[in-house]
Formats: sequence, structure tokens, C-alpha cells
Amino acid sequence: MRTLQIDAIRVGILAVLSSLLLCLPIVGRAHEVTPTIADFDSSDGQVNLVLRLNVEAFVAGIDLDGRSDTDESDRSDDYDLLRNMSQQELEPMVRLFAEDWVPEIRLEAGGPVSLQLEEVSIPDVGDASLPRSTQLAFSGSLPSSALYLNLTWPKGSGALVLRQNGVPEPYTGYLLGGLRSPSIALKGGAVQSPWEIFQAYVPVGFDHILPKGLDHILFVLGLFFLSTRMGPLLWQVTTFTLAHSITLALGALGLVSVNPAVVEPLIAASIVFVAVENIFARRLHLWRPLVIFAFGLLHGLGFASVLGEFGLPQDHVIPALLGFNVGVELGQLTVITIAFGLLGYWFGKHPKYRGRVAIPASVTIALIGSYWFYERVFL
Repeated sequence: MRTLQIDAIRVGILAVLSSLLLCLPIVGRAHEVTPTIADFDSSDGQVNLVLRLNVEAFVAGIDLDGRSDTDESDRSDDYDLLRNMSQQELEPMVRLFAEDWVPEIRLEAGGPVSLQLEEVSIPDVGDASLPRSTQLAFSGSLPSSALYLNLTWPKGSGALVLRQNGVPEPYTGYLLGGLRSPSIALKGGAVQSPWEIFQAYVPVGFDHILPKGLDHILFVLGLFFLSTRMGPLLWQVTTFTLAHSITLALGALGLVSVNPAVVEPLIAASIVFVAVENIFARRLHLWRPLVIFAFGLLHGLGFASVLGEFGLPQDHVIPALLGFNVGVELGQLTVITIAFGLLGYWFGKHPKYRGRVAIPASVTIALIGSYWFYERVFL
């Protein structure tokens, strides 16, 4: 009976990981969903709102809530077609889309504020496998008595970073699709407290692991498949966290800058290394913490690029970094907990666990990491 159970688990694990391998041409193209950045200011009875967004995903009608890659949508072909269009071809479509979509951005300042599209700025096509940041500029008239402003980000629009400009102690916040911002004082002073900043950045870090961080998930699973004992797992994850916290802070503060074209292939290589070691090593070696620490430094540089997209509040950099790190750690521990609950606790001590589950799973992870390395270097 025990053998039948371990066989069933092995089949399930291989089915999931093999499906990832079969989808590599889709996952590997990195049509990453990036957050929309919204900058606004107000003066002389007018509010100006500038959005920097992956507009092709919006025009294609892709639901961006909880999505990490446009290729996960059944409208990915439409996105690819739009992504390859020149500025002249795409702009009329963007203007038509914005005309219908902008009423869904509910801006209120003592009453509804009607926004008008003022400008569309679309970059050149460039690398069509990567998102490009189109800029949409809107303006609207404010009631003369308006003191506060609220913005509701449309459902299905993914994440939004909302930033106030031109006032002392400006507001910076993070919204998901369908959520409403707090009341923001138009004259400033709405800056969040360190605790509020910390809380706001925890979900940003968690979201970068689950569901968006497939490469980081596979690295953590690579740690899991060598040893299912919770103690060694926790100190490995802690070592990894300590390392990526260092380079995350240095990168986010602009003290260290490494080209993503170098970092991303090395992250893929780290996944391959850990998975291959699982195949040939039967126990934890004393030098494994050093290897994990080195790879953690690489992954931290990858995390720093994510924070670069969101931006850090200038007056509360440390709480933002701590919140992001806590979110990342919670995401990693969630991955470990799920894997341990499904496999380690029930089957980790089975004599055939290594041969029937850990090694096949590690082989699959190594193949995925190898493809990513090849794709990030040569494609």
C-alpha cells in the first residue's frame, strides 16, 4: 500500500513538472506582466494623471489580476500581434481603447472627476518578447472645494503603483485591481507611516514569489528535494534570504547595478546547479551554505529589479525594503510548507522516495533551468 502511494505521488509530481517543461516555449518568452505606474499632481483646479503601462495587454483585453505572464491568457496571440505594431499602427487602437476604459478609473475629489486623454506616447517596438512601457497622460477639472482625492483602479487591470508629485510629504501606495486608494490630501501630508509602508510592501514581495516567481519557486524546491527534513530546509532558506537581502538593499539603493542580461542567466544556472547536486549528492555537504549564499546574492539582484519597477518611497526606504523581504520570505516558506505537507511529512522517510520522487523531480527542474539558461543567453 505504501509503495502504491509513493508511486501515485511520483506520477503526480512528474506530471506537474513535465507540464511545465512542455510549456517552456510559452513560459520562457518572458511576456512579463508589469505593474502600472501612476503619477499625479494637482494645481489651479486641475489634476494631471500620467500612466505608464503595458498597454498592449489592456487593448488585448487580458485580465491582469493575479497574472504574471501574458502568455497565460487565451488572448496572448492578440497581445503578440499588438506588441509587434509600430507606434503609428498602435496609437489609433490605444486611443479608442482609452476612450472606453478611462471611465472605469473612478477618480473622486468631493465628487466624480472626469478624465480626458491628452497624450499617448508609445516607444519603438524593440524586443517584442518584452513588455514596453507606453505613457498615457490624462487631465481633469477638480471642484474648487476639493481637499482630498481617491482613485479606484479598475478590476482586471493588475497592480498599480500610485504616486503623488509636487507636494510636501507625498502619498505613495500600491493597489490591486478593483481596490480604492485612501483619501489623499491634495496639498500633501498624506505620506504613509513607516508601519504602513512596511505593510504595503509585504504583499509586493509575496506576490513576486507566489504566483509570479517560478524561477525562485524552482530554486526553493531544489533545496527541498535534497532533504525533506524541516530543520535543514529552514537554515538553507534562511541563508538564501540573508544573501538576497544584502544585494536587494544594495541594488534598490542604487549602490550596485548589474545588467539583467547577466543576472537572469545566472539565476537559471543556479537552479540547474542545485537540481543536479540533488541527483548526485545523498546528503547535505558543509559547503552547501556557501553555494546557497552565493546564489542568494544573484537572486537578490533580480528582486532589486522588481523594486526598481515599483520605486521606493524616499523617506521610508528601510521599511519598504523590510516589508518586501518579509513578503519574499513568507512566499518561500509557503512553498516549503506546501511541499513538506504534501510530500516530506508523509513520504520523505520512504526508502524509495529519493529514487522515485526526488531524483525525477530534480531532473525535470534541471531541464527547465537549462532551457531558461539557453533561452536567456542565446534567444
